[in-house]
Amino acid sequence: MIIKELLDKNLTWSDRISERDPDFFQALSKQQSPDYLWIGCSDSRVPATQLVGLNPGELFVHRNVANLVIHTDLNCLSVLQYAVDVLEVKHIIVVGHYGCGGVQAALLNQKFGLIDNWLRHVHDIIEKHEALLMRLPDEEARLAKLCELNVIEQAFNVCQTTVIQSAWERGQRFEVHGLIYGLHDGLLRDLSVHIASQEEMRRVYRLAVAALS
Repeated sequence: MIIKELLDKNLTWSDRISERDPDFFQALSKQQSPDYLWIGCSDSRVPATQLVGLNPGELFVHRNVANLVIHTDLNCLSVLQYAVDVLEVKHIIVVGHYGCGGVQAALLNQKFGLIDNWLRHVHDIIEKHEALLMRLPDEEARLAKLCELNVIEQAFNVCQTTVIQSAWERGQRFEVHGLIYGLHDGLLRDLSVHIASQEEMRRVYRLAVAALS
């Protein structure tokens, strides 16, 4: 039974943590005070907390297909608002990954049903950066570049939300970052997106896109 296997693994994990730190779960249950909000892809190969070596309670997480930040997505915006206004995180990190299936589906114009509507936002990025993508020699290179561009665009989308704009206007201090993860080596790469104010937004965006050209 699959669920029984998961419950057994959970028990083993809980016992192992408790042996190492008997007070861990008692302390964890009292509050969460993470410094980071991670906005990433739902891909099961990208385990947010594990790949940055953090413990439960240290990373607030929102995930969706292709790590998109859409201004009408109340789920994402609610997570963002709670992270900024209530948890007062210091870093918002948009994390994509190479070989993203959602990004690839948009690039190849594949049809899967309802999710095609969600991935229209990636199609918009393709159209926006068509000249850059078409200069690349093959599909593999275009996919890798599009995954990088998607991270930059979504980090910029974070900065444009009313949640972030309002927080910066009232003087709250935090930074928005863009990273990309390599499934082939387990490493995160910095896409040179680090935005700490409204004034920096467009300059950082232009430089980050130019660095990929």
